[in-house]
Amino acid sequence: MEKRLILAFALSFLVMIIWSYLYVPKQRQNISSTEGTQEEAKEVISESFTPQATTALVPPAPEAETVMENMNPPEEKDILVDTPLYSAIFSNKGASIKSFRLKKYWVTKEPDSPNIELINLKDDKDSFWINFGNTSTFEDKKDFYRVSEESITLTDRSGPKDLTFSNLRSDGVAIDQTFRFYPDRYDIDILIEILNNSESRFEGNIKACLKNLPSQKKKFSYSFTGAALLLDDELNEIKTKKMKEDKLLSGRIGWIAYEDDYFMSAVIPENQKEGSFIGRLSSSGIVEVVYIAPSNIVRPLEKISSEFTLYMGPRDLEILKKSGKDLDQAINFGFWDIIAKPLHFLLRYFNRFVHNYGVSIIILTVLIKIIFWPLTHKSFKSMKEMQKIQPLMAKIREKYKNDREQMQRELMGLYKTYKINPMGGCLPILIQIPVFFALYRILANSIELRHAPFILWVTDLSAPDRLLNFSFSIPFMSPPYGIPVLTLLMGASMFIQQKMSPAPGDPAQAKVMMYLPIIFIVMFINLPSGLVLYWLTNNILSIMQQYRILKRTAQ
Repeated sequence: MEKRLILAFALSFLVMIIWSYLYVPKQRQNISSTEGTQEEAKEVISESFTPQATTALVPPAPEAETVMENMNPPEEKDILVDTPLYSAIFSNKGASIKSFRLKKYWVTKEPDSPNIELINLKDDKDSFWINFGNTSTFEDKKDFYRVSEESITLTDRSGPKDLTFSNLRSDGVAIDQTFRFYPDRYDIDILIEILNNSESRFEGNIKACLKNLPSQKKKFSYSFTGAALLLDDELNEIKTKKMKEDKLLSGRIGWIAYEDDYFMSAVIPENQKEGSFIGRLSSSGIVEVVYIAPSNIVRPLEKISSEFTLYMGPRDLEILKKSGKDLDQAINFGFWDIIAKPLHFLLRYFNRFVHNYGVSIIILTVLIKIIFWPLTHKSFKSMKEMQKIQPLMAKIREKYKNDREQMQRELMGLYKTYKINPMGGCLPILIQIPVFFALYRILANSIELRHAPFILWVTDLSAPDRLLNFSFSIPFMSPPYGIPVLTLLMGASMFIQQKMSPAPGDPAQAKVMMYLPIIFIVMFINLPSGLVLYWLTNNILSIMQQYRILKRTAQ
């Protein structure tokens, strides 16, 4: 029975991987449309609002607005913003962002590796812009702005600094966008002010847009990439392949975001009223996520303002929590989230003391093993009892090999006679399967393990372990090609466990079990080395426990 369970577990693992890859959280009020998107958006955001003036960001002096009216820079200008956390390039054309490099994260583990670039666009496309207008003026987002600074540099001891973009449009609407940068935060505060200098009222919406081009994922990468938003306090994720048609959602929007494996860009409106979200995928593969604020009327000579926060940085739970914008809800481990979140916390907690996530995984595995020790102990005892009656079970199978029903009745009578529960060795293991799946999601998707070293050749716990580097390909192995030491040790530990366990009475089943370690090696050969380390550690602890039980029963 326990042998069949292991085989069932292997099949369950394959199903879990496929399901995890295809799983998409349920979306609320998902409306697909290819025509009239803006008209639908206006219907769902008809509620008017009165933005509050802010004191957090200081607007430009009135004199600057007067000077600006007759000036419209004829050429594009780049503004470099350099902080201890990132280096960004803004453009006065559309007040947009062209580049955003994170200084504490690199593309690879190589010493000369470049920093992570969050913007994966080409051909002069802007990855972020915010504007105010109606259906006709939304496309006119490439106006040139005056800028208050040529460049901004922040050090660890600097205070926050502001960069203001100012523009007087041909329709008489003046727009000031003030970005406030901090030396120790990925958050960028944004104040947008709209002044109607015309003689007629102007009706429109504030619209914020994020765009990016998803990078090619690794063959065995199962983390989420696509559009996401917090709608009525619930996380909604829309995978890129599910965006063949425009997605329109409405409600109280906490934030909108574009996410990939380990990083995210998000826009958070300060005044979280009813709004609209549009997600679309262009023909060139670019993902666009848009937030549309409620409709607003600006009367002649009236000024309104609204605040936003732009986050561009890692999907790190601790950093996202510090933002205080509910961005931590973007960390989602899917169906196993309720189990994965506590395990994730413990993994981070242990790392505070040992400063090695590989060692932290081992400690967490030991802790889980201690918690399940009584159940595992019961499982091994049940296996031992089953081993004692194997000869009797073999006789029954041989005698009633042509009568399956009678065979099952005789076997159940044998279990009853010797007071053995045939499921005694299965249930304790079944209870541990959700823990394994939750750990799988953690170790495969946590940025903490990205480029996190363990020992010697294991320099990245989020990548498969490879010793040496071969120029030739290896069957079932994705590049880079090398010796999967941890995976081979894991297979060896499974083989030892099999030798210590009672042999199955069914010859066909015994043959399948003989190949199970090889099957697991193939299954794990391209999985993160952190997950293989957990499985290997768990196998070693199980061997020790099983040896202890066998030694006691032999005395």
